[in-house]
Amino acid sequence: MDSGIGATLQGLHKVLMVVHHLTAATRLADVAPLVERDRRIQTVYTVAPTSPRAAGTARHLAASGAVIIPFAQAAQTPFDLAVAAGDGALDRIHAPVLILQHGAGPATVARRWDGAGPAAEPPIAGLRREGIVAGGRVIPSVLAFAHHDHRALLARVCPEALPVVRITGDPALDRLLASVAFRERHREAFEVADGRRLVVVSSTWGARALLGRHRELVRQLALDLPSERYRIVLAVHPVTWGFHGYRQVRAWFDDCLRLGVGLLPFHEGWRAALAAADLVIGDCGSVTSYGAAAGVPVLLGAFPADKVVPGSVSDLLGRRAPYLVPHRPLLPQVEDAIANPYPAAPLCDRLTSEPGRAAVLLRREMYSLMGLDEPAEPPPTEPVPLPELIPAQREPSGLS
Repeated sequence: MDSGIGATLQGLHKVLMVVHHLTAATRLADVAPLVERDRRIQTVYTVAPTSPRAAGTARHLAASGAVIIPFAQAAQTPFDLAVAAGDGALDRIHAPVLILQHGAGPATVARRWDGAGPAAEPPIAGLRREGIVAGGRVIPSVLAFAHHDHRALLARVCPEALPVVRITGDPALDRLLASVAFRERHREAFEVADGRRLVVVSSTWGARALLGRHRELVRQLALDLPSERYRIVLAVHPVTWGFHGYRQVRAWFDDCLRLGVGLLPFHEGWRAALAAADLVIGDCGSVTSYGAAAGVPVLLGAFPADKVVPGSVSDLLGRRAPYLVPHRPLLPQVEDAIANPYPAAPLCDRLTSEPGRAAVLLRREMYSLMGLDEPAEPPPTEPVPLPELIPAQREPSGLS
């Protein structure tokens, strides 16, 4: 990137957002405003060539209006700071690197690769040793964790990186909890201000996720829950959107949309839904844990217990929250879960050690790495915008 050609503002500090996949893009969207509003800074994006789950990422970034450069160019250009919410190829970046988690902390183990060699302990998602060290050196200058407990997991995987750990809180949780104050506005946007109950169905990605295990559950809920008393909203993991494609996911659930189900876009809306919700039906994905932390009752529709890290937030939720039984009548199970909610405090305490302070702490680390004075005004924790649901497809018109 040649800042001397076409630049209106000169002498800018350059920040590179390294985006590994759509999930990482959603987390970086919470963090980028901490620097990109500063008229001393130019923010640039690149898509790392390391993740098989990166489909659709460049298209999403382009739609947001971001400046995107090829990774080969990013790897040859010096920057004042690089920020990532994933790992892989960051050793090729010429800048101090800050790495964030892209979900509710390190809570699941990655899939063990197929092969002829003997099995080994699978890596913890987001804490792969090969993503933290390379060539005898720790890659990140700052490894940002939401909770003190995450240090113990890192000590097992890569103790050399402990000196760069900073506890910075969880920006996604902070924005969710800030949005709860606007619950009634979000409920109006979801058309449940008339006393109806809002049920959020959330699925992570993969064959053992909620939609992988029970692909007809959303339709069955729409048929079984009286529409005058219930509204259903579906949040599908970004990887599912990226892998299967926007057109396909929308087509799969178009019949549900015609039954009154709301479909959320992958990049925003899930926190608005949780702020407005009366129940979350989910799995081991982060959205379920965030919902429980916000005080929303939870029903687990799928939960691969062997995939979660023992002692993690997901493990705690899986051992204590009630389970949905799909082949039994759904309405009584939904009503019982709403009437007997899982207590939120233990989950919230395990998700962040710095509640409400992620924006302040993350911005401090980012400006410190750039060697740049912070703006005088403290960064706000911004509530999320009102939701915009994906509409049902139009019926084809007949030829006249």
